[in-house]
Amino acid sequence: MSGLRERKKAQTRKNLADVAMRLFIERGYDAVSVKEIAEAADVSVPTLFAHFPDGKESLVFDLDADREQGLIAAVRDRAPGTTVLEGLRDAFLESAAGGETQEMRDFMRLVHETPVLTGYFRRMWQRHEGALARAIAEDLGRDPDDVAVRALAHFVFGAMDVARRGETPAADFTRIFELLETGWGPMVRK
Repeated sequence: MSGLRERKKAQTRKNLADVAMRLFIERGYDAVSVKEIAEAADVSVPTLFAHFPDGKESLVFDLDADREQGLIAAVRDRAPGTTVLEGLRDAFLESAAGGETQEMRDFMRLVHETPVLTGYFRRMWQRHEGALARAIAEDLGRDPDDVAVRALAHFVFGAMDVARRGETPAADFTRIFELLETGWGPMVRK
């Protein structure tokens, strides 16, 4: 019975996030109230907050925890003989295989045009970067505060950001990861 209950909870949560995103894209984040989202999703406001206790912003970033777990899994669950960087590169390329969708462009536009969402996104990005650094440190037997580990996690997130802005995200990401593996020395020498 708990399987059905969990599926219904997940379905309600997804419906709330989908309805909220549709309303935010149509009318703008600040123009939509939590009450309107609950009504459009045919649930009560307390039900909405039961699924999204962190408030309205968390409706936009409903996959926050899944994304973080995906990054950690890319390190921990990579194929034997695969380096940390190869595992992260492969996970990114797999997730980017579907290409840039209109939904993703709408999402990013909403985030960039809404200051409260931009701030939330930055804080989420920093949390994910920290989680990735801890996973890398654990895997390599290093201290999570090791500057090299923190820098690597930071560069991986920077690579994602830079690659997504280019014309060929997968090729750009692969090139950036080649630089992370081999270093910038040969590229910057005259």
